[in-house]
Formats: sequence, C-alpha cells, structure tokens
Amino acid sequence: MAMMRLRREDPRVVGSFRLHRRLGAGGMGVVYLGSDRRGQRVALKVIRPDLAEDQEFRSRFAREVSAARRIRGGCTARLVAADLEADRPWFATQYVPGPSLHDKVAEEGPLVAADVAAIGAALSEGLVAVHEAGVVHRDLKPSNILLSPKGPRIIDFGIAWATGASTLTHVGTAVGSPGFLAPEQVRGAAVTPATDVFALGATLAYAAMADSPFGHGSSEVMLYRVVHEEPQLNGVPDALAPLVRACLAKTPEERPSTLQLSMRLKEIAAREAQGLSGGRPTTPRPRRAVDERPTGRLTERYPEQAAERVVERGGERGLERDDTQGRAAQGTPAPRGPQGGARPAPPRGPARAGGRGDAARGAAPARTGPGTGSRTGSGSRTGPGTGSGARTGPGARTGSGSRTGTGGLRPANPRLLRQRLFVFVVVTLIVLLGIAAAQALQG
Repeated sequence: MAMMRLRREDPRVVGSFRLHRRLGAGGMGVVYLGSDRRGQRVALKVIRPDLAEDQEFRSRFAREVSAARRIRGGCTARLVAADLEADRPWFATQYVPGPSLHDKVAEEGPLVAADVAAIGAALSEGLVAVHEAGVVHRDLKPSNILLSPKGPRIIDFGIAWATGASTLTHVGTAVGSPGFLAPEQVRGAAVTPATDVFALGATLAYAAMADSPFGHGSSEVMLYRVVHEEPQLNGVPDALAPLVRACLAKTPEERPSTLQLSMRLKEIAAREAQGLSGGRPTTPRPRRAVDERPTGRLTERYPEQAAERVVERGGERGLERDDTQGRAAQGTPAPRGPQGGARPAPPRGPARAGGRGDAARGAAPARTGPGTGSRTGSGSRTGPGTGSGARTGPGARTGSGSRTGTGGLRPANPRLLRQRLFVFVVVTLIVLLGIAAAQALQG
C-alpha cells in the first residue's frame, strides 16, 4: 500500500495513537498509518469536518461502529478503537500489509481461475461473518480488498449500514463506486446481504478480466448499465462465469447467498488447482498396463492392452524384444501359443516407458544363432531339433512346450494346476469306491 508523508494540516496524534503516514483519502475522510504505545500498527480514519457537523450522520456512524465491533472473522480488518464524541469522529482498524486487489491486477494483469476462486471463497466466508453481525458493507470493490500474507482482508466499513437501512444519503456522503453498486443501491431501495453479493461478483469479474463487467464511462452511464444492461463476462474463465453471472443478477432474490457462494468457490478453487478444469493442465500419470482391466467403455481397446501386457510380462522374464539392433537372445524362448507353436507378435500399440510394449513391425527379421534357431517372417521358429517348433541349445524347448537346459522352468499356470488336482482327486475317489465295491461283493 502506497504511503505519503503527513501534510502540515494533518494531526500528529489522535486519541492514544501516533500518526506516521498518510495511507489515502476518500469521501468520508483521511486514513492514516498510526501506532499505539505497544507498537501495534493501525489504519486510522478521521471523518471530514463537514460530516462531523451533521448530527444525523454522527448518529448513524455511531450505530455502524457499534455493529462493526460485533464482526468476528479472519477476513476483515478488526476494529481496534473509535471515538464517536470527538470534534471529528474517528475509528482505527487493524493495519493489513499488502497490496490491494486493484493494485495487484493493475500491475500483473488478470488472475488465473484458481486464484480468483480462492480469493472469492475467502471473501465470501468473511461476508458471512459481516452479515451475521447485522452489517452490510455497501462498498465492496477491488480497492477495499487487501491481499495480506495470511489471505485477503475486507477493509473500509466507513459507509456500511445496518441491514435494511436506506442507501439515501446526505450531502458529502458517498454511496459506493459505480460499476460495483447493486441495482437496488442505484434505485435507492433498502440494502441487504445480497447487495454485497452483487459487489463481490463484480469484483471477481474484475480480478479475472482486469476490467469492470460494465465497462467504463461517466457515473451516470455506469449506473444506467448496472440497472438496465447485462454484464460483459467474455474474459471470465468458463469455470467461474456461471457463478459470477448469478451474483450479478438484477433481482436480489436471484443471487446466491454468501454461504452458498463460499462453498461453490471452494470447490472451483480445488478443482482448478488440480488442473481438472483445464485452467492449469498437469502431466497425466502414466497408466500401468498390467493393472488395467476391461470395462464397459474400454472393451474395444482390451485386446490391444492384453497383447501389451503379454509383451510386458515377457520383457520382465527376459524374453527377447524387438529393437533397432534386431532381437538378441535373453536365454528364454518366446511365449508359446496354445498348440505349442510360437505366439504371434502382438499388434503394435503405444510405446511404453523403458521400451516395453514394442511390437513387431510387419514381418520379424530372421535371426540365427547358437541354440536359437531361425525365425521366419510369419513368426514361426525353425531350427535343429525334433518336434513342432523344437529348439536346441541352452534353454531349448522340445515337443509342445517342455523346457530343458539351464533356462529354468516356466512358471506353472495356477488354474491348470487346480484343474489337474481336481481330476486327480476325482479319479482317486472313483478308484477307492471301486475297490470298496469289489470287496463288498466278495464278502
């Protein structure tokens, strides 16, 4: 927040606070940076002299300061002290370090959807506490939102009114900022919590577009657009646009409540942070072909996935794989088909990390070598030995799949073992029953 030196006409001490710098000036008065005897820093606003002479304004100001004392929540600048009977009434709130939302957007441009949603969720939660205290802010806008290290903070409750109060004001009293005022404020109707929801929607649109949803122009033009024209949200991300548009509804009853708004924005912020809405795409985690199973939507892809899993298992057992240098023997034969012949090469699929999942490109190159036989273009093996697809050499396979040599036995199929065990048990029972029957006949 920009600070300026004190001017000659500025006071040096107000109440128990010593003033150090000017923080800004508005329609109600001047805001100073001050500190108390313990060094606690505050933002202290001193009311303008002409407003201080208006007794009705002083009484309303006293009611609002009393209501502001009841606000509890971490998203607002806490009221520290106030003097309503001074010649120029003043109040002090907790000083919040950090730029305003307006300054941040002006310097860095529009915020991403995740940041806009996170700021909106925190502000909505803060407004819940404000409205529970019976207060309506009435002037929520980017310059009244400070981005502190601990999160956004709502400041400047100088023109806040109790729920149900009229927005009609007297000379010198500000009613808000064009472009962020709700239509009921422009018409002079009673303000409600929905009034702040409209302002929050316009604020979120500004954060996402770096522009007001009602454009630019004189105060009269801006107020007319607020009442009669629809907001322009072309630059608002798709994830936020429907919710922002709901906040900017002309009728207060059609706007979401602050609690609904807080919950919805938290969901959007979490989803956008994970990149699930396309706001920040993240690198997808590679799928493991071994763990994939057929489902209703992936049935057409399952044969290809099954082939890839076979190749992957083969690679883990040291089977030969295609590469740019040809196929080198790994000491174990290729997987066998159901008839004892060589299994055809699986169809070519997407490449897998580490080279797994490579399929033969058309006809496999012939290969020869000790104990390996030769491979023909159709994938069958020929070479010295006996039987269909026989191999000789270390780890040779003979007949319909038996393996000899130093290559080790291929892991047995658990399902086949269970079937064989079942047949063995049944045959044994039949034999025993036959023996028992024969003994009974002899007896």
